[in-house]
Amino acid sequence: MKKKVLALVCSAVMLFGLTACGKEAETVTDTTAPAQESKPAIDISAAKLMSDGVLNVGCEVGYPPFEDFAEDGTTPKGYDVDIITAVADKLGLKVNIINTAWDGIFAGIGVNYDVVCSAVTITPERMETMIFSTPYINNYQAVVLLADDPKEVKSFNDLDGMSIALQKETTSDILMSDYKSTGTIDIQIVANEKVTSCFTQLQNGEVDAVVVDSTVADGYINSSKDFKIVYEDQSEPEQFGIAMAPENTALQAAVNQALKELEEEGFIKETYDYWFGAAAE
Repeated sequence: MKKKVLALVCSAVMLFGLTACGKEAETVTDTTAPAQESKPAIDISAAKLMSDGVLNVGCEVGYPPFEDFAEDGTTPKGYDVDIITAVADKLGLKVNIINTAWDGIFAGIGVNYDVVCSAVTITPERMETMIFSTPYINNYQAVVLLADDPKEVKSFNDLDGMSIALQKETTSDILMSDYKSTGTIDIQIVANEKVTSCFTQLQNGEVDAVVVDSTVADGYINSSKDFKIVYEDQSEPEQFGIAMAPENTALQAAVNQALKELEEEGFIKETYDYWFGAAAE
């Protein structure tokens, strides 16, 4: 959810090797991940955890398909939820998802939760104050229009004169703000707390376009015929990782081992295919 990313060469689909706080963190659920294999849990004896036997996870629930609420309105679901639940299972831990606003989410690491797994782009700036797991998904910045909109967008420069919806404090926000502040293009930025509001505004004709993570756009395109992706900036790929406190290198090593095993077992690709469907092909 989210400046331009640390450029790493990786496959088109996946590599193994994203808010304390403006609002009070809200515990959403305690759940145990489904077992992946009957092998011993990865050693986490040197890792620092806030609660014994539990991996507390900061996550902005409301960024589909990475994280959203199920029909009951309380149970988190999504790609990130499945990934971090499987990681926790590999570590022999229960997972506790703590719903947190994106604005300020990183301030909660080591205070309200152990890690943040919420579509977090790995950037040099963020690496100055936190450490990351190896990447578990690739992403680009994308432009989304209504399906029947005839406008052609072949670069971000073609957004000149348009109103653009995006989520606050995300990679999309930083990117479009740079374009506007430098005078490269003249755009009206409509920044929202939730990415879902961006697509609602587009659908209602309140804005001309949405700039968003390509992975999020894929999820919307896969589930609705109302939208279309007209441009993806594939010149600078982004990668998402699980963020942790700088001193928690033992936890980082354990999480990386879990991601490696999940990659080798095909779990990450299967989960990717499930959540992003045909749009991810």
